[in-house]
Parts: sequence; structure tokens; C-alpha cells
Amino acid sequence: MPIIRLLQNASFGPDEIRVIVRAFDDALRTLGVDRSSLVAEALAKKIIKLAQQGERDPKTLRQHAVRSVSQSDLTEDISHGDARLQRPLQ
Repeated sequence: MPIIRLLQNASFGPDEIRVIVRAFDDALRTLGVDRSSLVAEALAKKIIKLAQQGERDPKTLRQHAVRSVSQSDLTEDISHGDARLQRPLQ
């Protein structure tokens, strides 16, 4: 799981780690991606960066990370009729 590996070099307490892991798990579910994907690693890095800047709300961490990854080169647009969906590349 990329988030635990990345957290080894960060200084967070147990409560902060729980919030970070919760935000990460929620972001994975939101995007429907596997923990071993490049998207998961990008999510983990973004969440940790935001947490290092002081953000502690898991919902806010998830929202910013999902938005960041959705706007990156790790996603591609897939058209379904009139709706445009973002699907992570795997």
C-alpha cells in the first residue's frame, strides 16, 4: 500500500495517520482504483503533502487529492453519450 510506505518518512502521530489513511481509502473508493496503481501513489503523495501543510479533515484531503489526480495526466476522458467521465489510467 503506497500510503504506508510514504508515511514512513513523515512525522505524524497516530491520530493524524488514521485521518490520512481514511482520506486515502475514501479517495481510492471514489475513483475506483487499485492500491497498486500509479493513481493510488499520486493520491497518497497529494494527501500527505496536504497533511504536512496542516490539513486534518479527511473529507477535504480526499476532495483535493481526487481533484488533483483527476486533472493530471494520469487520467483520460471517456465519452458516454453527453456525459464526460474521468477514468484513471491503470
